[in-house]
Amino acid sequence: MPVPGTQRFRVVEQRGTFQVGTAIHHYLPLPKPTLDLPMRTFATFCFSACLLPLAAQTTITGNFMHGGIQREYRLYVPAVYNAATAVPLVLNLHGYTSNNVAQEIYGEFRPIADTANFLLVAPNGTLDGSGNRFWNAFGVGAVDDLGFLVALIDTISAHYSVDQDRVYSTGMSNGGYMSYDLACYRSDRITAIASVTGTMNQLRLNFCEASHPTPVMHIHGTADPTVPYAGGSGSVAVEDLVDHWVMYNGCDPVPAFTALPDISTTDGCTAEHYVYTNGEGGSSVEFYKILGGGHTWPGAIVDIGVTNHDMDASKEIWRFFSQYRLGDLQTGVPANEAVQFSVGPNPSNGPVTLRFPSSAIRLVSITDALGRTVLQHRTSAGSIEVDPQGPGVYLITVQEGDRVGTQRVVTY
Repeated sequence: MPVPGTQRFRVVEQRGTFQVGTAIHHYLPLPKPTLDLPMRTFATFCFSACLLPLAAQTTITGNFMHGGIQREYRLYVPAVYNAATAVPLVLNLHGYTSNNVAQEIYGEFRPIADTANFLLVAPNGTLDGSGNRFWNAFGVGAVDDLGFLVALIDTISAHYSVDQDRVYSTGMSNGGYMSYDLACYRSDRITAIASVTGTMNQLRLNFCEASHPTPVMHIHGTADPTVPYAGGSGSVAVEDLVDHWVMYNGCDPVPAFTALPDISTTDGCTAEHYVYTNGEGGSSVEFYKILGGGHTWPGAIVDIGVTNHDMDASKEIWRFFSQYRLGDLQTGVPANEAVQFSVGPNPSNGPVTLRFPSSAIRLVSITDALGRTVLQHRTSAGSIEVDPQGPGVYLITVQEGDRVGTQRVVTY
């Protein structure tokens, strides 16, 4: 019997029918932005939210000297962490004028870490001349944020079991800029990145030194008033930046396109999803275009502008990250070595069918947006039908021996 609140799946194949359920940040020479979660806007919310009880876990507040500056961070260790097993590490970078506490709540990954079992670190940027925290993602000034973030990874790794093949960076606005900077200039340590409302400085992109295909997810509102979708003031236009990484990774130039179901009809925006696959080493680029969306984090629990609620950026980012290993990207494992299968219809408001080109024995696993396994099934059938009884975003993984393939499915 499924645990209350979990999904049930009906799997139909040639041999019969059965059910399975389980328990389961932009520091720019522009006017000071007002939508990057300044603490004066967020203070009351943070105070209230921080009083809420969390599941059994540990939050460690740490600091160390780097480049003559005392640097601060907050490390979230989920209750399921066990030092005997190396786990992924996700950097969650705040926006300009914000800080790590605000980003923890606004770009919320902790419930996902609780079930998917990864370490989550939210560091603080330094203070500019106006007293606002920022990330130096422009290669100017004396602050060495690239060096600090690598030192942070090393510091955490000295005390916790970190899988160095699975270190990822994401961030809001200026934090997104900084994540791109890591992808270009410290690709030896970063597997994949995701940017929400942040793009790149054109000069930094011109001299990008990424040493391996780098999976990238970009999420941006077309009506962003702080980091304009069309670029300007030294920043790259969003679509031009996406095209750069598609070309760099060697992905198919024509994306798979999905218009996300307009689940929230009152949020003032809709979302489109573009997926560029078959990149070198199995890399891909995913782009969420939020039509009418502002300088906001989709799915956030507080709206500070036109915020999309047809998707949850944090869940999508982890779903994207979880596919990639640094070693695979560095050695250039061909994408065609992945298991090939199709899923349709997608999105769906009912059953979806998985079709396989061979009769090999394979293990089919389905996880939800929180990383919980909701189905595992071994089969050699040419097709199976999966019926998620409830809306959500799921990752379907098919393993045949040493080969693995993944697909994302949306149900509503």
